[in-house]
Amino acid sequence: MINGWTAPGFEDVAAEFARNFAERGELGAGFAAYRNGELVVDLRGGIADRDTGQPWDRDSLQLIFSGTKGLATACVLLLVQRGQLSLDDPLRRYWPEFRSGETTVAEVLSHQARLAWVEAGYADLLDHDAMAAHLAVQAPATDPGAAFMYHPITWGWLVDELIRRVDGRTAGRFFADEFAVPLDLDVWIGLPNELHGRATTMVAADGVLVDVPETDSLLRPNPLLVPGAEKIWNSPEYRSAGLAAVGGFATARGMARFYDALLSGSILTTKTVELGRREIRRGIEPTWGSEIAYGAGFELQVPAAHLGPQADAFGHGGAGGSRHGAWPARGIAFSYVMNEVRAWPDERALALLAALDRS
Repeated sequence: MINGWTAPGFEDVAAEFARNFAERGELGAGFAAYRNGELVVDLRGGIADRDTGQPWDRDSLQLIFSGTKGLATACVLLLVQRGQLSLDDPLRRYWPEFRSGETTVAEVLSHQARLAWVEAGYADLLDHDAMAAHLAVQAPATDPGAAFMYHPITWGWLVDELIRRVDGRTAGRFFADEFAVPLDLDVWIGLPNELHGRATTMVAADGVLVDVPETDSLLRPNPLLVPGAEKIWNSPEYRSAGLAAVGGFATARGMARFYDALLSGSILTTKTVELGRREIRRGIEPTWGSEIAYGAGFELQVPAAHLGPQADAFGHGGAGGSRHGAWPARGIAFSYVMNEVRAWPDERALALLAALDRS
């Protein structure tokens, strides 16, 4: 049940996509790539809903979790390009109620805000106003390890509130107006109700959803990765909520087109994209024990090569295996989406990106 096509010279990518199903147990997935503005890979296959057997088709929309951060990053960068905010400014210049000292916009975008969890809890997970209000008054974590620590969900409330304070629109509305509609993208931060029927059903592989004991000051349970979280992922409420860190839905083709647009300078100028992918911080993530590197919101290349083998790779992956980004020197933009969430290491995306690089 594999459909789609590749341009001549990219047949190895199609072969690797087939191996994901035949040898790596893929459930349902899509992979797309552009080269210098031309679509060269557009593949999809497998099952969109395990219970009904519904096949994955050209219009299937996939939850991309933290792949959403790349979309919200572009929104902030467009405001920078228009002179409406500066990365060097304290966040509280735009959000006066935010009490975390001189934390800058760049530090928020690069996961240095020391607000990686919500002390008040996640009872209001889908209520942006409530969660932003909690973070506005929360004291930054004092543990030295928190100085550069991935903010899986809180990043979105911080960045979305920044966009709202500067522009008045939510991150989802801003992205739709400024990127999705002009570029004709099948990509949303928060899925419109009428499109819920196109969303795939997410499943978690064994070992992904676990209870995390709070054994030290840095370990906190992620409410989207604990037992029972599949019910949240697949709920209408979550699909519509528009969480700017983890609430995006897209086709692989749409996400690849988005990153191709970043390379072409069609909305964000080349200078602005270079600003966004300029390295701000690199180091060992204290809870993962592996290296991470960030620009102003974009993930950058690290030894694990999550975004493929090219040294200039930038973009953002999503929990469970999705990968979205670009290789500027090669003029390549790509996206891999899937509906079975797996723990790292996960060969599926890495094998596809290696084949894309060879091609």
